Amino acid sequence: MSEKLEQLRLEILKKTREYQKLRESESKKFDPKNPKVPVAGKVFDSEDVAALVDSSLEFWLTAGRFADAFEAELAKLFGMKYALMVNSGSSANLVALAALTSRFLGDARLKPGDEVITPAASFPTTANPIPQCGLAPVFVDVELDTYNIGPSKVEAAISDKTRAIMVAHTLGNPFDTEKIAKICEENGLFLIEDSCDALGAAVNGKLVGTFGDIATLSFYPAHHITTGEGGAVLTDDPLLKRCAESMRDWGRDCWCKPGCDNTCGKRFKWKLGELPYGYDHKYIYSNIGYNLKATEMQASVGLSQLKKLPNFIRARRDNFRFYLKFFKKYEKYFILPKAYPGAEPSPFGYLVNIKADAPFARQELIECLESRGIATRMLFGGNLTKQPAYLGEKYRVSGSLENTDHLMNNAFWIGVYPGISSEMRGYVTKVFAEFFGNPTLKRS
Repeated sequence: MSEKLEQLRLEILKKTREYQKLRESESKKFDPKNPKVPVAGKVFDSEDVAALVDSSLEFWLTAGRFADAFEAELAKLFGMKYALMVNSGSSANLVALAALTSRFLGDARLKPGDEVITPAASFPTTANPIPQCGLAPVFVDVELDTYNIGPSKVEAAISDKTRAIMVAHTLGNPFDTEKIAKICEENGLFLIEDSCDALGAAVNGKLVGTFGDIATLSFYPAHHITTGEGGAVLTDDPLLKRCAESMRDWGRDCWCKPGCDNTCGKRFKWKLGELPYGYDHKYIYSNIGYNLKATEMQASVGLSQLKKLPNFIRARRDNFRFYLKFFKKYEKYFILPKAYPGAEPSPFGYLVNIKADAPFARQELIECLESRGIATRMLFGGNLTKQPAYLGEKYRVSGSLENTDHLMNNAFWIGVYPGISSEMRGYVTKVFAEFFGNPTLKRS
């Protein structure tokens, strides 16, 4: 780059930072007269915007040096060998499971009809890749206080067709990772950790996402860091890395990065499938894959956001503890959230889990909150087996799903993301307290 171009670039970035700082100074603060408390949202600053502009100036629109750097930083954060960026957390889940069906795995690969155990209470794209890959979902109930599937339910669900367990750390609360990982090891099962809601959560000092064969992350604006849309697949296994990379990149056999040729050194000397000898390796496809790559602009924002991750997690934990302390005063109405021994959650939200005998219904409470500017969300898909998408689909249910049904009917969550200020959370608890103090409370 010439000296003049570099000077212009630095000037553009300086002005970009000035622009964003001015926007921030003019942004609206919490207004008690017109209160709005979101459940989630992107938290960014002038450095994030400058990083985005910097990457756009090169106009390298697909994955390039920023994506390489972001993947390297993610792998370093987790102490893992490989991180592959994709265009969403849902795509990450699809790539992770599809990788286990890859021809590169030979006889070890998952085949149509193989069973995959997963919780019935989850975000749908934790479970959706199972039927999408021609596999059979086995839905298992969750616990009421951790919202996760327990080891005993997992063991009871295993059959001679079971080949994998695909499970999320719900709302950033780690499932019993060590026990479930041991169950997988003893039974020869793959473990896919959906860590999309749990970036930064740990068990006995070890980050979640490092206990299984392959793990996933999401960088949607609601998550712990954001790239707008975006996600990642993590693994320590070089073969699984190649499988995931192929599935992400059209199913190709070639592993050249965009803009590169002949990384293997024998581009026109391959003989695969029934193709003629010498067919261009860049156009040989060994898997039935997709194009789920991310862009340079997304990666540049991710690199900048990673620097803020410790503070983001600290804020989430602080907001969660504030709400937990408040709700303990009303424990007669609620099942309070619980973490496993040794678990350090990285909260995605605070689950308000109403007891079945409480003198009010969820709908009453939600209507009160929403009418006063406090946003709420259900626990994702509730009971997935009751969703329209799964009606008529083939799956197996192990045991009852009574806890899942309870959560579907009685639970919702509120935000703990770093954009929740002390004023906001004070207002939230004030509204809750006013609702609980209503002498006319009765179950609808």
